[in-house]
Amino acid sequence: MEEGRSFAIRTLNVVAFGLLAFAITILAGGIWSALLVTNLRSSPAVPWSVPVMAFLLWLAWSYLSGRGWPRSTSEARRRYLRANRKSGQTYLWAWVAGVLSVVALGGIWIVLFRLVKMPPNVLSDVSSYPRTTVALMILMGSLVSPFMEEAGFRGYFQVALEREVRAPLAVVISSVVFALAHGPTQGFLWPKLLFYFLVGIAFGATAYLTNSTLPAIPVHFVGLLVFFTLIWPRDAARRLVLQSGTDNWFWIHAAQAIVFTVLAVWAFQRLAKLSSRTLDTGC
Repeated sequence: MEEGRSFAIRTLNVVAFGLLAFAITILAGGIWSALLVTNLRSSPAVPWSVPVMAFLLWLAWSYLSGRGWPRSTSEARRRYLRANRKSGQTYLWAWVAGVLSVVALGGIWIVLFRLVKMPPNVLSDVSSYPRTTVALMILMGSLVSPFMEEAGFRGYFQVALEREVRAPLAVVISSVVFALAHGPTQGFLWPKLLFYFLVGIAFGATAYLTNSTLPAIPVHFVGLLVFFTLIWPRDAARRLVLQSGTDNWFWIHAAQAIVFTVLAVWAFQRLAKLSSRTLDTGC
């Protein structure tokens, strides 16, 4: 009876952290969307929403890392965020693995988009707004998700999971929930859910192997910039293979997905070996 109660409490604790990850992501995205829309409607020539959101991100990250009231939870917040600084070599291999993953994911997205009919990620028409404003807003939009999603999913939620189950399973569970969290905005179509699941696997593996949420943030930021500027704007023009057949670009992107996935797995293996040596030497 006591063991059953203990298991139930631990399960509820993990579920609570999963809901917290949802809340952190949704709240941050909602605040940024509200600021952006208000800014563009009131004074598009002055991108005041960017510094305001930067300040709010700093406040949120500071609190999640242990600062502020109540002091009794400071240490727990610091542990769950696990924004641990690592060696230069660890950052390097984490970034190599991350960048290779982003290239692979770009190929996977394009191939899936040409194989399965689904609505494109249509971006708002911003041609009437000042370019500087648009550029700064894209940069800020590409920063909000990396900080808050890494904090919520690869920090708080995955750390809680890793205390209850083996690390690979923790990464898989956090990635499933991460994919479902994108359903309300991206749609619950299986290709998009699969794509975001693979994104979660890449960043979740990085967080576990480095024991830090910091290495994935720059890669997450660059990945969003690539998708915002190079991939999603072209989705509407992509033709389904069933309608137009395959072409050279389809096979190029398929090869891109396969080759860079293999390279990313190799880089993660190098990162895992580096992490093992670091643990063995106590560094």
